[in-house]
Amino acid sequence: MTARSVGIFTVLKEDLNTPLFIAKRLLKGGAGAENSHISGTRPIVRIAIGGIAVGMAVMICAVAIVTGFHQEIKDKVVGFGADIRVSHFSPSETLDPNPITVTPGLKDSIAAVNGVSHIQVYGQKAGIINTKEEIEGVVVKGVGTDYDWTFFRKHLKDGEVLTLEDSAISKQAMLSSFVANRLSLSVGDKLRIYFIQNEKRRVRALTVSGIYSTGFEDFDRMYMMADVRHIQVLNGWDSNQYAGLEVSVSDFDRLDEVARNVHGTIPVEMFAQTITEIHPQIFDWLQLQNVNVQVIITLMLVVAGFNMISALLIMILERVNFIGMLKALGMENSQIRRIFILQATYLTGVGMFWGNLIGLGLCLVQLETGIITLNEESYYVSSVPISLEPWHILALNAGTLFFCFLMFILPSAMVARISPIKAIRYA
Repeated sequence: MTARSVGIFTVLKEDLNTPLFIAKRLLKGGAGAENSHISGTRPIVRIAIGGIAVGMAVMICAVAIVTGFHQEIKDKVVGFGADIRVSHFSPSETLDPNPITVTPGLKDSIAAVNGVSHIQVYGQKAGIINTKEEIEGVVVKGVGTDYDWTFFRKHLKDGEVLTLEDSAISKQAMLSSFVANRLSLSVGDKLRIYFIQNEKRRVRALTVSGIYSTGFEDFDRMYMMADVRHIQVLNGWDSNQYAGLEVSVSDFDRLDEVARNVHGTIPVEMFAQTITEIHPQIFDWLQLQNVNVQVIITLMLVVAGFNMISALLIMILERVNFIGMLKALGMENSQIRRIFILQATYLTGVGMFWGNLIGLGLCLVQLETGIITLNEESYYVSSVPISLEPWHILALNAGTLFFCFLMFILPSAMVARISPIKAIRYA
């Protein structure tokens, strides 16, 4: 075949878009329905498209759910303790830690670290709440006027957060609904909390200002919020001494980097711990969820790939005569392979379109309605959480298309093994 040929020979030899042109004609049906890509192969093509659509929807939902679950649990853990905690260096964890002296220079040096968004003081002390009928052990978390109440306002069920002023120590306390229910307390009720220190019993009378519920029972049953100055007085600390500083970061993905930089700015008797180091069991558990998603994505890609391979093989086998005719006219094997790869890629795109439509639709319905609920005691959330990240969706689509495209290469090689003479003879 040379460039001197005329008519279809010249087109087939010189037009680089010939495979695309033929693929479009076949997809549209050509001269009649018998030339369509669904002629005789309608069931297998529909199964292949359906397999890709289902796989795509499952992958989108799985990633959105796990991402949402990570975000919800992380926010709750961080809400009780911030991203980084700066405290006095001690060999073991204790509910009555040694104090650190917080100076304006210390806070300024930490605030100057790139990535730090907020700094607040805190204190903590174990105590026992006593009512007429019940007693309950809690950890009193003391906070100051610089405390960020965004997290607790989001989870506040009744009343208000603490009102803290510089002029006097607040007599308010904020309890979880778990503790309030066990002690039959409500907003406005009085409570007495006892502290054992140096073999002496000390007591504070407080009023319940608010009741919160995060659904994270391990923390809800533990913490009571109060003015940090109560802890300073009980421990005999100065007004600038606290259990430590809580540091929030603007980008959680840079947590370790920011923590190292913060650690480099503080005195040697202090150390900085990330929330992942303070609660490693929770974040290790969250990491295990990523393995489940990876398994689901791998299985869905394999199923989608083999569905399309089956469809492509059948499409090729049903067009043996057509392939033989193209070869007889001088079309090269690589061009014929591109025809079927383009067809398969189009069908993959159709399946991905419906998969995205179904997957995103289900996620949006759950996001808006929370129709699928969970046992909050077991999963720490009341409904299936959803987090839709655009780059996750793009990555899933790009990865699926690329993986399926790679799997098309091998079955399309069958084209080279088809003899034009034999194919036309038995037409």
